[in-house]
Amino acid sequence: MKKTTIVSLALLSAALIPAIQQLHAATQAMDGVVSETMCGKKHMMQGKTDAQCVQECIKGGSNYVLVVGDKVYTLAGTPQAIAPFAGRQAHVVGSLKDNTITVTTISEAQGGGMSHAMKM
Repeated sequence: MKKTTIVSLALLSAALIPAIQQLHAATQAMDGVVSETMCGKKHMMQGKTDAQCVQECIKGGSNYVLVVGDKVYTLAGTPQAIAPFAGRQAHVVGSLKDNTITVTTISEAQGGGMSHAMKM
């Protein structure tokens, strides 16, 4: 009986290890600029700062994104936690699936002007 239990536990552990590794590997940290889906990398509102443009577009129905170089990732998370970083460099930690980052935490990027982190 003990042998069967040990073998069963070993097989169960072997099956769970890849799933745990995949879950852990999907969590990433990225630095980029918080923007929104309409403008992406380049803001188009004349006479508005990038932050003001982002907030206006969010009010108009756009979603938050993180621009990292040439890549644009959709940010899934609490809008109230993301809002203070609109138009600014941010450090985002979360799960990446396809082109969407499910945000766990967001904070100022190294060298940014903000001094707090927001947990989702």
